[in-house]
Amino acid sequence: MIVGVDEVGRGCWFGPVFAGAVCLTPKAAEALSDLGLTDSKALSPKRRAALVPEIQARAMVWALGQASAREVDARGIRVATELAMLRALQRLPKAPDLVLVDGVLPLRLWPGAQRTIVRGDSKEASIAAASVLAKEARDALIRRMALRFPGYGLERHAGYGTARHRAALLEAGPTPMHRQSFLSKVLPAS
Repeated sequence: MIVGVDEVGRGCWFGPVFAGAVCLTPKAAEALSDLGLTDSKALSPKRRAALVPEIQARAMVWALGQASAREVDARGIRVATELAMLRALQRLPKAPDLVLVDGVLPLRLWPGAQRTIVRGDSKEASIAAASVLAKEARDALIRRMALRFPGYGLERHAGYGTARHRAALLEAGPTPMHRQSFLSKVLPAS
C-alpha cells in the first residue's frame, strides 16, 4: 500500500494545519487525473469541491489529520505539520508500505519507508488527492470558525496573511485560534 501525504495551511496566521493521506490504485489515479486532479492550489474552489466525493469514492483508503494553532506555537510549524501528517497516517486502517511525502523534508516522525517528492502534489495523484481533501476540510472548518470569530474575513482568506486580516488583528487583536508565533511581525510589540 503506497500512500501520498500532503499538508495545507502551513503559512496561515489562524487555525490548524491539516494533512491528508490517500492511497489510490493506478486505475483510480488515472480516472482522477482525467477529472482534472492536480495540486489543490492550482484548482478553483468549485473544482476542488467537485473532486472531493470522487477522491473519497475511488481511494482505497484516505484519512485526515490536524495539528492545532496551539501546537504550532508550542512546537513550531515543521513539527506541527509532521504531527498532522502522522495523525492522518495513523487513522488509516493499516500502516502503509511506503509513504510519498510532498516536498523536500522527510517525515521525521514516521518509522516506516518513505520518499520525498519535490512538487509531489503536481506529480503524484495520491499526493494531489491528499492535498485536495485536506484543503477542502480545512477551508470548511475555517468557514465555520468565521461565524464564531466575525470581522476577520476568515471566510475570504482562510486565515492567510492578507491586508484585511492584518487590519482586523490590529483593530480587534488575535483570537485563541490565531498562531501567536506567526504574528510577531504583524502586531506591535507589547
